[in-house]
Amino acid sequence: MNTRILAVLGLGTVLLPAGTALAAERTVTLAVDNMYCSACPYTVKQSLAKVAGVNEAAVSYEKKTAIVSYDDQKTTVAALTVTTTHAGYPSHPIDAAPAAK
Repeated sequence: MNTRILAVLGLGTVLLPAGTALAAERTVTLAVDNMYCSACPYTVKQSLAKVAGVNEAAVSYEKKTAIVSYDDQKTTVAALTVTTTHAGYPSHPIDAAPAAK
């Protein structure tokens, strides 16, 4: 019986860190609307930087995009788009691959 308990505890110790190991840094490119001046990217970047899990945000006025690196265990693409929308700049992810027909 003691051997079984120790085996279960040992297995739990091995599996416990696996939850954090599954976290991955992801990068998404968002198309950002309503950027009409060169100061707008600053506002978008600052709003994204406040989201827990965002590691980096690069916002381009010229391309009207935001490239965001984030921890997928702490935030989601939906949370990022809601954040930019609340700041006055609606956004949506740009598909990296063309849709299959």
